[in-house]
Amino acid sequence: MSGDNYYFGDNVTMHGGTGNTGIVKNQVAPVEPVPPALESAVAELRRLVEVLREQVPSASAQAIDDSLPVITADATAPAQDRHRALMAVAGIAATVGAVGQPVLEAVNRILGLLGGQ
Repeated sequence: MSGDNYYFGDNVTMHGGTGNTGIVKNQVAPVEPVPPALESAVAELRRLVEVLREQVPSASAQAIDDSLPVITADATAPAQDRHRALMAVAGIAATVGAVGQPVLEAVNRILGLLGGQ
């Protein structure tokens, strides 16, 4: 199979004195496992938000719907976007008083697990 190239680890390509690409590292960062406590806290928040959503005006419900996809337990969501979404949900929960208190507590629990992002 002439011409098939397989690269594992570092790869250096040299073509005379021109067109040198230098070193290609071919390394990926290891994926951090999701802590079970964070996964559980996010699942609980999603459950609580579904209850809250039914008790807020439609504009607030839409804001919750827009925020939910970013509130995940895995690291794929950018930290700033996740923080913004959590704060949006917390803000809505704060406006409805006692009904929103469990949601506020869940958001605070997640922020604590994430290191206060």
